[in-house]
Amino acid sequence: MRRSGTAAIVIALAFLGLMAPTTSAAAADDNLCAARWPGRDGNVRAWVDWGCNGDRPLGVTPGDDRSWGDDVGAFQRPANIVASSVMNSGFVGGRDVVAFYYDKDYQYQNGYVCLAPGEKWADNLTDNYFHNRPGQVVNDRIGSHRWVTATECAAGSWLT
Repeated sequence: MRRSGTAAIVIALAFLGLMAPTTSAAAADDNLCAARWPGRDGNVRAWVDWGCNGDRPLGVTPGDDRSWGDDVGAFQRPANIVASSVMNSGFVGGRDVVAFYYDKDYQYQNGYVCLAPGEKWADNLTDNYFHNRPGQVVNDRIGSHRWVTATECAAGSWLT
């Protein structure tokens, strides 16, 4: 009787030990986004790794960018195929939401997602899907972005 109870405790402790690094890593990534938060400076940013991780942002701009896969603008190739976390540090009021589109040229019918200013960042795009494009994960697939109002974003289109 005593051995089975001891074995159960050992297994439970081992399981918790395996779980702790995952939880700590997620918290550390969230803290990195928090550490990189510049305050309200009017910009949108993206990073190659989730958790706002990477040597530097893929791009930083207060404006729109019609194509993340070209050689002009703040976001240039390969940003369209490597972005894994994004940040909205735009000014609150008016066009303060960033809409990220699957395609270039802001084609909302082919899939888009929105990041509200209050959300600040989406640290892991692998768990978000484009609105109007069922099953298409946002991670590594942003074709363009522009600043919009919250009323331009449908229910179910918000990044978390």
